[in-house]
Amino acid sequence: MKIYKNPARSRWGGLCARPAKPPRALDAVVAEVFDKVAAKGDEALKAYTRRFDGVSIDKVAMPAGQVERLAGRVSPDLRRAIDQAYENIRKFHQSQEPTPRESIETFPGVLCWRERRAIERVGLYVPGGSAPLVSTVLMLGVPAQLAGCQAITLCTPPTPDGTVGPAICYAALKIGATTVVRVGGIQAIAALAIGTESVGRVDKIFGPGNQYVTAAKQYAASNARTAIDMPAGPSEVLVVADGLADPEFVASDLLSQAEHGPDSQAVLLTDDYVLARAVKKAAARQLKTLPRSEITGQALSGSFCVVFDSIGLALEFSNAYAPEHLILAMRKAGSYVNKVSSAGSVFVGDYSPVTAGDYASGTNHTLPTDGWARSSSGVSLDSFVKQVTFQKLTRKGLSGLAPTITVLAQAEGLEAHARSVRLRLEEI
Repeated sequence: MKIYKNPARSRWGGLCARPAKPPRALDAVVAEVFDKVAAKGDEALKAYTRRFDGVSIDKVAMPAGQVERLAGRVSPDLRRAIDQAYENIRKFHQSQEPTPRESIETFPGVLCWRERRAIERVGLYVPGGSAPLVSTVLMLGVPAQLAGCQAITLCTPPTPDGTVGPAICYAALKIGATTVVRVGGIQAIAALAIGTESVGRVDKIFGPGNQYVTAAKQYAASNARTAIDMPAGPSEVLVVADGLADPEFVASDLLSQAEHGPDSQAVLLTDDYVLARAVKKAAARQLKTLPRSEITGQALSGSFCVVFDSIGLALEFSNAYAPEHLILAMRKAGSYVNKVSSAGSVFVGDYSPVTAGDYASGTNHTLPTDGWARSSSGVSLDSFVKQVTFQKLTRKGLSGLAPTITVLAQAEGLEAHARSVRLRLEEI
């Protein structure tokens, strides 16, 4: 982990930039996969699963009976953990349900109101591979379930035996998934966006993933007219710590996100050079005892620390970086909350590790990365609904509003608009 001291503001942009593969190379691969899936459907999904994952699958969608049998293999301890996480996540997202709002009379005889409707068909992408994320099933599935989505299609890479992990199957049953698809990567996003014999086309795609999955989601939004939650790429954590922070705590937080993958980002900002050195040593020491030390070490080698003159300056940089996860590890950390303007999710104080939000505190862990937290929010109940506006005008209401409407319509040169009002008010 490289340490920088008080970099000039002109260098902040470079430090905030995330590493990425050349866009053209990504776009070419994504376009090829989408074209093949559109042309060959399930056969293309099977072929790409053999090519990219090294796994042969006989059927794309898992039979319901197989999902139930695999779910039955989950140990009692893991089942209890999934159940507790499910309840906490459900409580938090239920609190996002709005109170009923009555219609508003914007003008005498003119009533307007808004109602929520569930997005009918949603696709949930759950990363697999070296670290199958059962928690992501809950984070995406619980709000979809609460929203009342009619079709919930879950896509995740297959295990070496061509199935899906028992824990993911158990969580899929908890959230009411209607279809479980054992396909991952670009091909899974293509299937959700286009549809195949076994995978129904969805209206919106949710879920995190690597650069290829993120590029595929953006391609789906641009070329397949399928909405996406956000560009959610490799995991990120940024810790702002003062000289009183515990180096061991901070190091463990950096490593916890770095172990997601070699392209994960872990950043430390502090006003204390001694702490920066202590965290670097603690991270190196803890790394040696981690099972995923090789992957975590690769991510850590691409991470960095910046020592600023003040915590205030560190928070300015943090807002410019706009991290997925932000930890405030300072004395009286709560007093700095109002200084945060751009972050996916914020963890306040020594006993609020990102891991709590990753699994069971209740907040959603599907969050904007790559700086998108400057303009985007994490997944919530609102992500799975659409807002439909309604209006009801009486004849008297339309008559009173008619002069305003017709003058504006004529000013825009849209005579048919004006006529649609005048015709209704002509005396019979």
